[in-house]
Amino acid sequence: MQVTLVGPAHPYKGGGAHHTTELARRLAAQGHRVVLESWRAQYPALLYPGRQTVEQAEGEPFPATLRRMAWYRPDTWWAAGRRAAARGGLLAVAVLSPVQVPAYLVLLAAAGRRVRTAVVAHNVLPHEPRPGDRPLMRALLRRAGTVLVHSREQAALVRRLAPGADVRVADLPPHFPDAHAQGGLGPGPASARPEGSPHYLFFGLVRPYKGVDVLIRAFAKGAPPSARLTVAGEFWTDADAYRALAVELGVADRVDLREGYVPAGEVPRLLDAADVLVLPYRSATSTQNVRLAHERGLPVVATRAGAMAEQVRDGVDGLLCEPGDADDLARALATFAAPGRAEELRRGVRPADADTLWRAYTEELVGSREKVNGDG
Repeated sequence: MQVTLVGPAHPYKGGGAHHTTELARRLAAQGHRVVLESWRAQYPALLYPGRQTVEQAEGEPFPATLRRMAWYRPDTWWAAGRRAAARGGLLAVAVLSPVQVPAYLVLLAAAGRRVRTAVVAHNVLPHEPRPGDRPLMRALLRRAGTVLVHSREQAALVRRLAPGADVRVADLPPHFPDAHAQGGLGPGPASARPEGSPHYLFFGLVRPYKGVDVLIRAFAKGAPPSARLTVAGEFWTDADAYRALAVELGVADRVDLREGYVPAGEVPRLLDAADVLVLPYRSATSTQNVRLAHERGLPVVATRAGAMAEQVRDGVDGLLCEPGDADDLARALATFAAPGRAEELRRGVRPADADTLWRAYTEELVGSREKVNGDG
């Protein structure tokens, strides 16, 4: 089948670009003819305060990638749709933010009725919504032949926004940067720290919905006095507010805030220096960080938000707690620090079966029922 896949790719950074690129590779490996239509300018800086691109690719770019679309050039959206129409087959757009929706609506209109359509919805609605998000996403979901989401919770949201939509659910498969960029995949070395002195780690974008403030409060309540916490990543809010919170709670000397994007090549060392990855999200759809930690043999403490409740086996390869609840997270941090618990959880960690997950994922996308653009 001919597939036109639209979404971020190198030089854009992060999980969205990695996922789009790996999806293109997996489809091509299955014998599909794939073209990846990407962006040369994806978001206005005002709407994406972090660093959008990287100079060095965090993996091998997909060969058949076009980087012609720009957020400020609607003619490039239309041209991408016309190219997809000329190819035929399936047109799938990857949505990470409603900011992309106007471009995708134009693109779908330009493609007309000559292609099947699918929306790969990483986030049906943003964690931090803005006026206009719902009507934009509703319009896109109603135009899609198929909507692929990463959790049952997200599927229910699609059905509320677009009743009658053909919604498919597939677990988000691993889409790590290439092994050479990661410094080699596979479990890292076991910690040499004394038992009861764990090093807790959070990494990724620091945004309000990620709950880093909840984590610092929980660390102050539940972590042993000899424990440490590292928060590494881009801060979309004022990092000084988190520092002030650590000072107020008396843990500033044990909390290390490392501001700035963590390049792919540094991720293994960051994980290997920790005993557990902590994901204190207030809300979530799915995250690649659980998979990445387990790939390195690291247990995960996470909230029961989105797909994390299914990716982390409570008491086996990690611990679960309630979202937004500093007391419950403090309990989980204290439980992890109990004698023998860290090693027990580390023994339970198993990397995900990437091939099986990707096969199921692509079957849901490409094997969707026949429905052309604009039907229904």
